[in-house]
Amino acid sequence: MNLEAFVLGCGGMMPLPYRHLTSVLLRRDGDLFLFDCGEGTQVSLKRLNLKWKKIDAIFISHTHADHVTGLPGMLMLSAQVDRTEPLYIYGPPKVKEYVETSRSVLDMYINYPIIIKEITAPCIVHEGADFKIRAFPLSHTKTCVGYTLEESDRPGEFNPEKAESLGIPRGPLWGKLQRGEEVTSADGKIVKPSDVMGEKRSGRKFSFVTDTQYLPSIAREVEGSDLLICEGMFADDCEDQAKEKKHMTSRQAATIARDAKAKRMAMSHYSPRYTDRDLDLLLKQAQEVYPKAELTRDRMIFDIPYID
Repeated sequence: MNLEAFVLGCGGMMPLPYRHLTSVLLRRDGDLFLFDCGEGTQVSLKRLNLKWKKIDAIFISHTHADHVTGLPGMLMLSAQVDRTEPLYIYGPPKVKEYVETSRSVLDMYINYPIIIKEITAPCIVHEGADFKIRAFPLSHTKTCVGYTLEESDRPGEFNPEKAESLGIPRGPLWGKLQRGEEVTSADGKIVKPSDVMGEKRSGRKFSFVTDTQYLPSIAREVEGSDLLICEGMFADDCEDQAKEKKHMTSRQAATIARDAKAKRMAMSHYSPRYTDRDLDLLLKQAQEVYPKAELTRDRMIFDIPYID
């Protein structure tokens, strides 16, 4: 099962000609999840030729303009196609008011169900048969949350030779064992899945953190992430400004990644004071703490593979 993250925008505060505002699309086979919806989200979706029509849910970190100004356009765009499936929108208080006011003022034509759920973190906000998406509290100038998508453990690898040696021939009984069911061999013995399956294998974890001052608790929430997208808004010389505005420096983002033992961390939500060339300074300072730190750029794609 493929898991990919598409950076639709990596900027903070204001859009730039080469940098849209914060938005990340996560594609997990047929499921599409959008995290924040800043200005320019539609442009990147179009340039990446992504199937935006099938977005299942949108997860909003908070209701500052640079994280939600793309949302009305996305709602209207989705009404241009035949859609019967509901669109779920999750976020802190004010999300529902923002969406409903936008619909009213803009006189939106919406031909599909929109289900808005305001959340109080920490909590599980959305889940499927083998994954869950959880919100956890951040600390910004207004209520803000981070999100993780975490997959369930996968079954261990099936051992065909072991199954045959226990009298279970190739066929439907193999499928039952792989689904966790006991079966009976030809000579009447009960064969358990654990007899022919290896140790469980871990699922994957994606985390999204933006607009927060540094909190040690964040590392615990995103622990073991296969990919952490994390704000790294300022360089060291702006640490006082970051603290005042409740944002993080790139070094603080790297500290979270290091303490969380993240397998991969890519920074986002840069201050507009930094040109793309200036971002190398943020990267250098982050890599002094977490050597694998990366930068995101608009329309970058991150593959998130299984590790076993």
